[in-house]
Amino acid sequence: MFGSLLPTCLLLHLVVSVPQPPCRRCCDNLQRLGDAGTLTESVPAMPEVRTYINMTILKGDKGDRGERGTPGKPGLEGSLGPQGDEGPKGAKGQAGPPGDACKSQHSAFSVGRRKSLHSVDNYQALIFDTIFVNTPEHFDMFSGKFRCHIPGIYLFNVNIHTWNFKETYLHIMHNESEKAIIYAQPSDRSIMQSQSVMLPLQEGDKAWIRLYKRERENAIYSDNVDIYITFNGYLIKPESE
Repeated sequence: MFGSLLPTCLLLHLVVSVPQPPCRRCCDNLQRLGDAGTLTESVPAMPEVRTYINMTILKGDKGDRGERGTPGKPGLEGSLGPQGDEGPKGAKGQAGPPGDACKSQHSAFSVGRRKSLHSVDNYQALIFDTIFVNTPEHFDMFSGKFRCHIPGIYLFNVNIHTWNFKETYLHIMHNESEKAIIYAQPSDRSIMQSQSVMLPLQEGDKAWIRLYKRERENAIYSDNVDIYITFNGYLIKPESE
């Protein structure tokens, strides 16, 4: 019995193992019927339609003003523009505080001599015995010389009276340099002689009157009643101005 069933089981196993084709209906090749039972042709697909809105024509209301932004970096300096028109005259300002007192520099002297003088073997400085002005005491009465304390330009003047029949020969001196002469030839008449000169002086310089030595008969006249001989000098312009 089992021997007859063995061929049958092998046959069934073979049938089951063979792959079967897919199931198809007999009407798959026919055209599809519409809802009304009529044949319909295949319709091509419709293109996709997308809506486009032009936002420029949809302008809304003006918004609120935004906050002020951070200032930018300063730009390059521009070229100088043309000069503008002169503006109107302003009102007068208030008076300022008083300034310091003016500190002007000054130096002046005026001296005289009451005695006559004759020349000697050597040059001699003309010495004076009378002070008219000596401020601030820059003239030395013992040496007969003015000593400069304020550098600047000075004016000097000397006046003398000649002696009858004698020569008059003096110089205005700047240190040891002759700058101007006072001269009169011998005459039977005595006269007044005068000389002036401006000199630039530095501090320590000296100005004085020198009588010539005896090799020329030389003299100046004066007396105890009147003063015929004078020497004057004053600062005109300080160097610092």
